Amino acid sequence: MTVAGSDSGGGAGIQADLKMFHVLQVHGTSVITCVTAQNTASVKGVEPIDPGMVGLQMTTVHAGFPVRAIKTGMLFDTGIIEAVVMGLGAFKKIPLVVDPVAVSTSGATLLKPEAISALKKLLLPLAALITPNLHEVRALTGQVVNTPEQMREAARVLHGSYGCAILIKGGHLGPNLPAMDVYYDGKTELLLTAPRIKGITTHGTGCTYSAAITAYLALGKSLPDAVKLAKQRITAAIANSVRVGKSWILNPLPKP
Repeated sequence: MTVAGSDSGGGAGIQADLKMFHVLQVHGTSVITCVTAQNTASVKGVEPIDPGMVGLQMTTVHAGFPVRAIKTGMLFDTGIIEAVVMGLGAFKKIPLVVDPVAVSTSGATLLKPEAISALKKLLLPLAALITPNLHEVRALTGQVVNTPEQMREAARVLHGSYGCAILIKGGHLGPNLPAMDVYYDGKTELLLTAPRIKGITTHGTGCTYSAAITAYLALGKSLPDAVKLAKQRITAAIANSVRVGKSWILNPLPKP
């Protein structure tokens, strides 16, 4: 189950999540938190869904489907976060992947600043895995992260705060470094690297990456294995990106 915003451009959010679920042959259910007017270049508008409707989507999915893993993406405001946390109460012992979406690739605000405290206090303690990028690490910890060693340090800080596994995505480290992520769960540390693919403007990578992790968890993989497999998937999806009009869209399907 994905709990996230809808992207009218089809490259991120609910649409990206369901695409990856389908590719990995798991059935995807969805709880829409916001409707956005966006393409790969900009977000023109955000319309949050009433928190009661968010909660009703969650309870209805729970009543009809044997959900095995859950991810959250864009939550936008405190009311939606509270509704999601309440709705999660029905899903017992199901791994939760939290992608703490705060800012779009184009720079639009996808999480109100006043909602960050609710995210930290109410939702993150429920997570099995949190997947922040470098900007989101700063929002959650106050730390500016510019190096792989600082990523390792920040992963330990976040693990100490929330007691769950952390995957810090280093896509913004710099154009001359490989695409590098750090996973830490208190026992296992993984440094996940892949060649940086140049010439492609990415959109929806965080959504697609966390969706792949969630799908692999639903298929019964351990968390470290799910992360490693998802890293391979997101690297391939970027490499296989297709040009649609003026935009690049990730393609999680393997090349024929």
